Amino acid sequence: MDDVEKLIHRLEACNAAYRDGNPLVSDHVYDGLVERLRLLVPNHPFLARVEPEMFADKQEIRHPSPMLSTEKAYTTEDIERFVSRVKKAAEKIGVTGFVFRVTPKLDGLAGRDDGKVFASRGNGEKGYEISSAFAKGVVPVGGRGHGLGEIVVRQSYFKEKLSGTFEHPRNMVVGIISADTVNEIAGQALRDEAVHFVPYTELTRWEGSADELLQDITAIVADLAAKTDYPMDGVVAEVLDNDLKRAMGATTHHYRWQIAIKSKGATGVTEVEIVTWQVGRTGNVTPVMEVKPVQLSGATIKRVTAHHAGMVVKEGLGKGATIEIIRSGEVIPKLERVIRPSREVVLPETCPVCSAALTWQNDFLRCTNRSCRAQIEQSISHWFKTLGNADWFGIKSIQKLVAAGFDTLENIYGMQAGDFEKIGFGPVQSRNLAEALRISRTKPVEDWRFLAAFGISNLGKGDSRKLLSHMPLDELLEAQRMDIESISGFGGITSQSIYQGIQELRGTIDHMLALDFNLEKTALVEEVEAADNAIAGKGIVFTGKMQQGSREAMQAEARKLGAGVMTAVSGKTDLLVCGEKVGATKIEKARSLNVTILSEGEYLEIIEKG
Repeated sequence: MDDVEKLIHRLEACNAAYRDGNPLVSDHVYDGLVERLRLLVPNHPFLARVEPEMFADKQEIRHPSPMLSTEKAYTTEDIERFVSRVKKAAEKIGVTGFVFRVTPKLDGLAGRDDGKVFASRGNGEKGYEISSAFAKGVVPVGGRGHGLGEIVVRQSYFKEKLSGTFEHPRNMVVGIISADTVNEIAGQALRDEAVHFVPYTELTRWEGSADELLQDITAIVADLAAKTDYPMDGVVAEVLDNDLKRAMGATTHHYRWQIAIKSKGATGVTEVEIVTWQVGRTGNVTPVMEVKPVQLSGATIKRVTAHHAGMVVKEGLGKGATIEIIRSGEVIPKLERVIRPSREVVLPETCPVCSAALTWQNDFLRCTNRSCRAQIEQSISHWFKTLGNADWFGIKSIQKLVAAGFDTLENIYGMQAGDFEKIGFGPVQSRNLAEALRISRTKPVEDWRFLAAFGISNLGKGDSRKLLSHMPLDELLEAQRMDIESISGFGGITSQSIYQGIQELRGTIDHMLALDFNLEKTALVEEVEAADNAIAGKGIVFTGKMQQGSREAMQAEARKLGAGVMTAVSGKTDLLVCGEKVGATKIEKARSLNVTILSEGEYLEIIEKG
């Protein structure tokens, strides 16, 4: 039984870390440990309880009905067994033509909101009163009182602004709920309305028969993932017929009429040969594990990210460490778990590129030398990637330019084809590079994209657009910190960071403006309100698959015409524009809020008529 006790100890440690927002292993690894326990001791008490979570100093609340966990399915066979079980239960009570619903399985913090009390899941029977989350700025999607759901961060927002600070969105969510006061980074996310409580009833959904579920599950998952701007770790399939639900009932752990469908991905075990360190645009020095080659999903894996220096220390990542890695959905491989840590964990004391001393910021090591060659290369790369209207300037070309002394945008934009040839580029590539510079200046580009391309701290594409909707670019360059802070959503620390960044780069910004980039100006709020067109000042949600253009292009056009583009229907929505395959819930919600519902064709007709 020693093995069982060790397994229980590891499961409890993993679960506690996950509830605190600092997961030690992936869901797949945790579920594997649970299944191992089930094989060893099928009736162990651990398997019959909901994994608890705790928030100190918060009032305990008993749920009106238990908030249970969800049974997991990883394979086609698992799903088939679930469907077979449902069919047998339906046949027993004479139910025919029953329907399944499939919704995204959000990876956040579960809660229940009855309109008056907002409680975390806790141990399933009792949770903790966390209504203060709404006062802090968590947005209740669809309003209050819609029952069970998850507190999550918008995935697109997290990737753009928070991935360099938090390893996983759940880390920040737990911090917001548990802390009396939130830090500035989380506070900014709340002011930007990026942290949501999403009731399960508000999720995009698929509905269909058992046969359709089994035949189309891969396409169903892909479609729901494409439409969901929240972190997901699979989907949930459930029966809709209430009589069938009651007949199937529940265990003390999960409902029998519901299952979570998750993807294992391809996993493999390998050994770390060396940890190398890379320097990013902001100075973060991140570890990459060079590993013994291993085949996953048809690819030979030789390198795996280790996220940050804090993980290297915590997990014992170094030469000789044995690790399990996963490659799911044909993406970059990730560390699953450390099987045997290394005895040689070594952190750099100086920047691997410029040899400047490193400092700690949260779990990251940082190089604060602004003249660091790697930071310069990444900053120039960021410029061209963000501007998005010129090819040929890949990282290899940029490294060659910087090595030859062309290490500023001012220098690069002064180059002709002959200058590229002199430093070793071929005649054809030199002409292409010179032409790419000309195109980048003459091809239309949004002014907010131009501003975001400078890589100013705390000023990504979203905030650049927001700033320039309140003041034109020339005014922003002259603005003081308080002018920026006066705009809703920009706190004191963020405003100071943006102001300081603009001052530091003012010479470069002025130089680039003098090159007469073809900038498309963002419509100002006051201009939008007075604009003479059918959608100016309207809140619009685009949903479904569009036929006459991409949804992104329609959103961009709507913004130019002064509309406020939203991602979810709310009380501030005026128009819901529907393409194909729109979920019934979104339509119903729009109707309940008296939102005008338009087809793609009807919307385009309105635009054409002005």
